[in-house]
Amino acid sequence: MIEEKFYKLWLQIGEKLACKGSMMAFEPINEPPADTESQAQEINKLNEIFLKALSETGGFNSRRVVTLVGASMDAVKTSQYFKPPADIKNPWALQFHYYSPYDFIFGAWGKTIWGSDTDKQGLMRDMSIVRGNFSDVPLVIGEFSASPTSTEPAARWKYVDYFTQAAKEIGAAIMLWDNGADNLDRPSHKWRDPTSIEIMTSVIAGENNSLPDSSEDATATSQSSSAYVFKKVGDSVTSQSLPWLYNGNSLVSIKTSGGSSLDSSDYSTSDDSITFSSSFLSKHFNDDAGIKEILTLDFSAGASVAVEIVEWDTPVFGKPSSTATSGQAISIPVTWKGVKAVAAVKILESDGTYLFDDWTQWLPPLQQARATYNNHYTWEGDTITITADAVAAVKNSRKTTTFEFEFYPRVKGNSVVYTVDV
Repeated sequence: MIEEKFYKLWLQIGEKLACKGSMMAFEPINEPPADTESQAQEINKLNEIFLKALSETGGFNSRRVVTLVGASMDAVKTSQYFKPPADIKNPWALQFHYYSPYDFIFGAWGKTIWGSDTDKQGLMRDMSIVRGNFSDVPLVIGEFSASPTSTEPAARWKYVDYFTQAAKEIGAAIMLWDNGADNLDRPSHKWRDPTSIEIMTSVIAGENNSLPDSSEDATATSQSSSAYVFKKVGDSVTSQSLPWLYNGNSLVSIKTSGGSSLDSSDYSTSDDSITFSSSFLSKHFNDDAGIKEILTLDFSAGASVAVEIVEWDTPVFGKPSSTATSGQAISIPVTWKGVKAVAAVKILESDGTYLFDDWTQWLPPLQQARATYNNHYTWEGDTITITADAVAAVKNSRKTTTFEFEFYPRVKGNSVVYTVDV
């Protein structure tokens, strides 16, 4: 019955769109779940049914580009189980999706860093497995993304740069996933993170990108990022050096958001850093928390990079606690005091038990007991939300639970504890 419905579905689609031109391509099914070889064989069969239906619909469909899919469209499962249909008439490519490592991409368990040798080796290993098993097949990575909402900028830019390099090395086309809430602000037609877009296009054009460096040591108890120049409210203004990955390029200019160029007294460079002078930073820091300036750094090749000058303090919540009500989320008014984003959330029941994912006790210190973005918490505008699922878990635990919201920079003291009572 499923196969018959699938066949008739593609007959209808094929007939309706048969005369559309070559700019339209078809994909049979999106991320079909399959974990075993026998389940994967069913997906292979759906690819065959899809092609059979198209062949019977006429028009341009016999020449239309199609992408075929493997188990879950996962890189490893696809490489293990995908078998191309015999005697394919259409020009075709094999499509898979890539959202790995899960914890970094989806803001899970407090992971806000990426870029270690182990991180890079894991990504390249996944890519190489697919290409190694399908050496003569065009490859399309039909979805990938590191959201500007839930990932830290410097780590995200290193990820996007290396991901695009790896995809280029195996000869795979890439397609950035977007649902209108992450990468592209559709009403304004503007990219929320133009640096990521420019990084991708620069790699594809054969250029090296110069990138801000950031923490890669997961065992550390604080984390740094050269996407920001941070100063805490009340601290004295000093010169600050940002570790930088030049990758063979040189810094050409730095401009303010108003278009003015910094001069030689404002900053200096070395082989692995960019240093902003105290006299320059004093023009922006005034012991009032907020984003003071956004600088654009241009290099001899590759993407331009945005660096934010931020004076920070601990955000202020509009209320300190709530009582859990099943089925209802909790909205918390917040007055931001710097970067308007939550880095991570640590959730502990009153007896010290982890509300979620007890196994995270074996992770590094900044990941233990941490929650997952969107599943357990979100934020938008001046409101932070504890999701209904997280509230229900507190209700079921029958124990007062603390949600410790951590912010950027990820340093000791930059957090607010919110209590959910039962």
